[in-house]
Amino acid sequence: MRPYVFINSAMSADGKISSFLRRQVRISGSGDLLRVDRLRAESDAVMVGVGTVIADNPKLRVKSEALRSWRLERGMPENPLRVVADSRARTPPYAEVLGPGCIIAVSRSAPAERTSELSKRCEIAVCGEDRVDLGELLEMLYQRGVRRLMVEGGGTLNWSLIEQDLVDEICVFVGGLVIGGKDAPTLVDGSGFAESFRKLELISADRLDDGVLIKWRVVRSA
Repeated sequence: MRPYVFINSAMSADGKISSFLRRQVRISGSGDLLRVDRLRAESDAVMVGVGTVIADNPKLRVKSEALRSWRLERGMPENPLRVVADSRARTPPYAEVLGPGCIIAVSRSAPAERTSELSKRCEIAVCGEDRVDLGELLEMLYQRGVRRLMVEGGGTLNWSLIEQDLVDEICVFVGGLVIGGKDAPTLVDGSGFAESFRKLELISADRLDDGVLIKWRVVRSA
């Protein structure tokens, strides 16, 4: 068993989620930022890859005091569980994501000194040999009570989840800008499919801020 997994991201009109410098780019408007905060509040856990942590240093916490109170009134923690897929334990010890309520998922090949240092500030979950076994990680999260998992990138983690058929829904805000760059990260990176491409079923497409919010359901592969 695993949680319901949905990817939420913002990308430029040309499909980039950052520039070739791999630094955070403001794509979303105020309306989309409020929507993302609501999604976090409605989720049991939020997950990112270590590349996103290194590039953006996100907090992954609910910003709205009203939404945090809404969670507390329903018997939930103030913030959803924060999960980082980090095969080699590369998360910086000063990262904002760390602290109570954070899990760093590492592989068994992660350097012991790094996992030991990180364990002082968060929980360590060992899943997989050379890379984090995402199926095993999702099963562990389900056993911890996670039923709805929000994935906030980046492109490598998105690819791994989609390639392993572990995603149920993709929600993307397409902003009104062009970033360009053949080396700029996209919504889904990785090695890519040569054939048997993942099919998506459109749920909705709505204007939001200066862009479009698109939701797709992932069609289960045979």
